[in-house]
Amino acid sequence: MRHSFAAAALLAAATTLTAPPAAAATTCRDVHAPVTVLGSPETVHGRLCTPGRGATTVEVLVPGATYNSAYWDYPDGAHSFRAAQNAAGFATFALDRLGTGGSSRPVAATLTATAQAAAVHQVVQGLRSGAYGPAFTRVVIGGHSLGAAIGVLVAGAHHDVDGVLLTGIAHRVNPGGVVGAFANFVPANLDPKFGVLHPLGYLTTAAGKRYESFHAPGPLPAPLRELEEATKDVFSPTEAVDGLAATVLPPYSLLINVPVLSVVGSEDTAVCGPLATNCSTAETLREAEAPYFTAPLRTHVVTGYGHSINLAPDAARYYAVVAAWVAEEVER
Repeated sequence: MRHSFAAAALLAAATTLTAPPAAAATTCRDVHAPVTVLGSPETVHGRLCTPGRGATTVEVLVPGATYNSAYWDYPDGAHSFRAAQNAAGFATFALDRLGTGGSSRPVAATLTATAQAAAVHQVVQGLRSGAYGPAFTRVVIGGHSLGAAIGVLVAGAHHDVDGVLLTGIAHRVNPGGVVGAFANFVPANLDPKFGVLHPLGYLTTAAGKRYESFHAPGPLPAPLRELEEATKDVFSPTEAVDGLAATVLPPYSLLINVPVLSVVGSEDTAVCGPLATNCSTAETLREAEAPYFTAPLRTHVVTGYGHSINLAPDAARYYAVVAAWVAEEVER
C-alpha cells in the first residue's frame, strides 16, 4: 500500500505541474450558505469549484486564524491548493470562517471553534443534499491550523464526513512558538486594512509580521509577502482558546472514525521542537500522532518550511499527496 500511495502521489504531482486541460474546465461560483449558530442566523460564504467532468467528492476547506478562503487559492495563480484538487478530479468548497471574508460577523466573544464547527457542519449537510448545486456523496473536511481544530470538531462530533485533512496542527504543541505568534497579533480595528469601525474583539497580525509568524525559516519572495498582507484577515481569540482546549489538549481526535491525513512543515514552530512534536519526517510525525487516533492515519512533512505550508516552494508535492490520499482512502 505504501508503494502504491507514493506512486499515486508522484503521478498526481506530475499532473499538477503540467496543468492539464481539465483544470481549465473547472467552474467556480460563490455560495452564501445560511446557517444558524447559537440561535442566531448567520451566513457562511464559500466558493464551490467543480471539475468540468463532474465530481462525487468535495473537499471542504477551512482556513486558519487571520486567513480567509484565499489561503486555499492564492490570487497569484501559482499557489492554489484548490486548483490542484480540482485538476485531480475533486470538487472544493473553500470557505470563509464566520467573522472573515464574505461571511457574516458575529460578536467576537461569542465566536468559538465549537460555534464554527456547528456552522461548517451545516455547510457539509448542504453539500450532501445539493442545496448549493450538485449533491456530493463524499465529503472531506480539510483545515489549516485553527481550521484543522474546527475540522476535528466537525468529524468527531457530527460524524458526517468521509475523510479528515489536518494541516499545521499536532497534539504536542510548542508553547514558545504559540506565545511568539500571539505576540504578533493586534486588534483588527487598529489596523488600517480593517479600520476603526471593524467590530471589536477581533485580532489580526501586526503589519510586516506574517513571515515571522507563519513562514520562517522557509523562503517567501517579496511579492508573496505583499500578497500575504493584502489577503490577511481576522480571528476571535475565543476561537483559538476553544479550539486548543477541545482538540489539542485532550485526545478529542479519538472520536474520528474516518481516514485522516496529517501534514505539517518540518520547521513549524507552533507544533515542532524537541519538547513538542518531532516533525523531521513523515515517519516521526506519524509516531508522535498515532496515539491520538484510532482511525487510519497517514502523515506527510513539507521539509524546510514553517506553519503556512500552502506557500512552500514545493507545495505542489503536498497538494499531490493529498489528492492521492483522497483517491486511495476516501474514494475506494
